[in-house]
Amino acid sequence: MSNTTKNNDFQEILVGRRSIRKYDSSVKISKEEMTEMIEDATRAPSSVNMQPWRFLVIESEEGKATLAPLARFNQLQVETSSAMIAVFGDLNSFENGEAIYSKAVELGYMPTEVKEKQMAALTNYYANLSPEVNKETVLIDGGLVSMQFMLTARAHGYDTCPIGGFEKDQIAEAFGMDKERYVPVMLISIGKADGAGYQSVRLPVETITEWK
Repeated sequence: MSNTTKNNDFQEILVGRRSIRKYDSSVKISKEEMTEMIEDATRAPSSVNMQPWRFLVIESEEGKATLAPLARFNQLQVETSSAMIAVFGDLNSFENGEAIYSKAVELGYMPTEVKEKQMAALTNYYANLSPEVNKETVLIDGGLVSMQFMLTARAHGYDTCPIGGFEKDQIAEAFGMDKERYVPVMLISIGKADGAGYQSVRLPVETITEWK
């Protein structure tokens, strides 16, 4: 078990989140709790519910040693975090379509005839989907689940930091994954902050928003 306390105050979770770069290296996260956080994160929406996100939890010394040269600008996070989560998008996510939609029928979420009609339409859609649009879609979905994971981690009493600066062309292969199939979205460090994170400025709504 961790030494953290769960928090259900959404405003505190949202406003209190910081991008943390140094963690208490003595804090470990159990596989059970990590599983629970990932499960909660995957309540995020995805295009036609194909859930293309894939998580690689890098927590062992060996795993971190493999990751270290691929995340050269984030050595402190790699070394001190409880884990580094590599989030990937599966470009072949439609392989799970039949299982997902069949389960929806089994649970009573969807009538069989709707499922059959949807699957026929989706089979045609994916058969004609351009690689560019497919990649763009799984990256968007990967971003959604990543943010949800970071908020979930905060609710569990942990801190995180999203990382885009790593060797995206090497990371899948380094961990024995098919780099043609799995596209890296981001790394997320997770652990218990060693010290307070910095507050940061946000642009005013008037600057970033238009009403028509």
